Amino acid sequence: MSVTDVTDLYREFGEERLPPGQTETSAFPVLDKSGTPDWDPETWSFSVRGAVAEEFDLSWEAFRELPSETQRQDFHCVTGWSKLDCEFTGVTFPTLLEEADVDADAVHVMFHGLDGYTTDLPLDVVNRREVLFAWDYDGEALPREHGGPLRVVTPHRYAYKGAKWVDGVTFLTERERGYWEKRGYSVSANPWEEERYS
Repeated sequence: MSVTDVTDLYREFGEERLPPGQTETSAFPVLDKSGTPDWDPETWSFSVRGAVAEEFDLSWEAFRELPSETQRQDFHCVTGWSKLDCEFTGVTFPTLLEEADVDADAVHVMFHGLDGYTTDLPLDVVNRREVLFAWDYDGEALPREHGGPLRVVTPHRYAYKGAKWVDGVTFLTERERGYWEKRGYSVSANPWEEERYS
């Protein structure tokens, strides 16, 4: 299996791979807002809504049939820990964007999770190959506690921007704030600028 190493993306944002205020860990702590939701692969669907030519849904099977890749990434939690050299497999955001036929006036993206979680990013920040809708972690199915069956990973942003249990996106023509953003967390969340809180 081919693995694309994107751990050097930090050079776009800072001089050190480990962002300021972060401590490297070999563990993978579990953080969520309200516990692990149930899911059924037979009824699960991924919704694409908002400023698109036509809204649509993808079944689990159909989502898994989209072009995918495996990347080696770093993972930075806003609480101060970083896990380096994680291998995630999934669909890149640009691949999903090609499927979505997004309107020209779309400027923002809201991610939705099965547990009701939401988080947002500007379209030009999230539309990059390193942003993955990931279903595998280190060669195995993404554990439920870490967002399985599907989560977003955003190695250039703190990890609360990567929704766990993600089941849809909404393309927006104006910015809206997600769950933690409404509660005082940074809307930009750049680890190399320590943008933890607004």
